[in-house]
Formats: sequence, C-alpha cells, structure tokens
Amino acid sequence: MTYRILIDCDPGIDDACALSCALTDPEISLELITTVAGNVAVDKTTKNALRLVEFFNKDVPVAAGARKPLLKQLEDASEVHGESGIDGYDFGEPSIKPFSDDAVSILKDKLLHSNVPLTIIATGSFTNLGLLLSLYPEVKPKIKEFILMGGSLAQGNMTSVAEFNVFTDPHAARIVFSSGIKTTMIGLDCTLSGRISDETKDKIKLLGKAGNMLASIIERDIDHDETGTAIHDLQTIFYLLHPERFTDKKFWVDVVCEGPAIGATVADIRKAYHDKTNVNVCLDVDTDAFNKWFLEEVEKNMQ
Repeated sequence: MTYRILIDCDPGIDDACALSCALTDPEISLELITTVAGNVAVDKTTKNALRLVEFFNKDVPVAAGARKPLLKQLEDASEVHGESGIDGYDFGEPSIKPFSDDAVSILKDKLLHSNVPLTIIATGSFTNLGLLLSLYPEVKPKIKEFILMGGSLAQGNMTSVAEFNVFTDPHAARIVFSSGIKTTMIGLDCTLSGRISDETKDKIKLLGKAGNMLASIIERDIDHDETGTAIHDLQTIFYLLHPERFTDKKFWVDVVCEGPAIGATVADIRKAYHDKTNVNVCLDVDTDAFNKWFLEEVEKNMQ
C-alpha cells in the first residue's frame, strides 16, 4: 500500500526527522511540502525543507506559506531549535528553489487536480490549512484526512494548558478542527511520554550520513529528559504507517482563542455538551515500537 500525502510543516528539528522518514520510506508518496512560520520564520523553515529534499536527493516540490498567524503575533521556538531551526548539522545552502506561488494556492491546485483524496500531515502551526479551508472550501472532498501534531488534553508546553503548534495560531487550529474532515490529533499526551531514547539516538548516529545528520540535530534539541528526546512531529509518520501502535479515543475538541488559556485544546470528555465528535485524539503510544521503527527507518531506507 502506498500512502499519498502532503506535509505542511515548520522545520524544526522534529519536523526534519518526520520529513526524513516521509521522503525515504518506500510506502509513502510525498507529493508536496508546504512551509509556515512557527519554530522559526518562514524563510528559514522553507530553506530547511529544501535542504532536506536536497540531502536525500528527492524530487519533491516545496512551497513557502504564511509568514505570520491569522490574528495573533508570532512567537517562535528558536530557543529550542536554534537560530536556523535545525542547528547541529551543516547542510550548506540549498541549490534548489521553492515554488514562486504561495503554499495555499499550490495546496489548492494539488488537491483539486488529484484523482484521489490525499492525506495532509501538519507538523507546524495550522495557518496555511486555516487559509486553505477558508478561501477554497471546495478542496474538502479531496482531503482524505488530517494527521496533526498539536494540542494536548493534559498539559501544555507554552503555557500550563497550551501546546506550541496550536498556541501559535489557535484561530487556524479552530478552523481545521471544525472542518468536518477526519482529523487525528497527536499531541503532548503522546509525544512527551513516547520519546526517542538516547540509546536509539546513539545507534542512529552510526548509520551513515543520514543517521549522523539526524543524531546531530536531535542532540541539539533541549526537550530532553532521562528517558530521551521528545521528537514530537515524528509520531505523525509513525501513526500514518502504524496507527495500531497508538491508544486513541474520539472526542469533541474545542480550541480556546482568547484569554489566558489561549491555545488550549479542550475535550468534552463527559459528552456533556456535544453528542458527536470531531477529533480522534491519541492518548498514548508504544514507545518501544516507536524507537524500533525509527531505527529501522534510518537503517533500511536512508542508506
């Protein structure tokens, strides 16, 4: 089975790990990469996407998207990902260029001209997707599903309740969550517990040029504890290929767009206010299987 996908991202260390697997796994047909401001400015996230496409010698188009959230001010995460977004490895300047058109227009055209609905994986703020759904609602039947890294039911990493990607553009996240399109949310409930262990990272470092690159950027990620490094976005690709390794449950999820809880994703866990659901929320992941899979991805597909 071949999974035909589009990735909207803000590389970013963890986005870079996800893109590396999506670019090289033989079961995945990555047809477009769009970038957005988030971890760092969009000029940098676009450059990083181009660097990875060139690193793996793939012919995947890249289009630059939104420079800022729909309504709120951008707060980046360069303190986590470094000034470039993927500090720790010298990629050099990419020789390939992005599309001249904007990401939202390219996404619209790609979807409308596809002969089958496509899966969109989003690992950054959801600004491009919010604009896409608002400006071109006719694309909805061409979106098979959204697989999103973002949100949390238990805790935040920007505030006590808000996860970074949703916090960055909560108004866009609300548009995506209320779109009626099948949506899976892989948030901090999974990604903070399902980490890439230091043992896995050290093994990957020995696996050629790609392994050294991935280990080098992971080592620069400060989201690390005694169990390993939280490579949040990588779990979207793992879910695409192995959803059975996740514990999930469907809820109605709202996004808070103002006040001190801005960016919070609030689930109606008692079904007290909604008689239907809009998001499949991943609550846990098989961490051992996740680590084993990532090691095999590098060993088998990136050499």
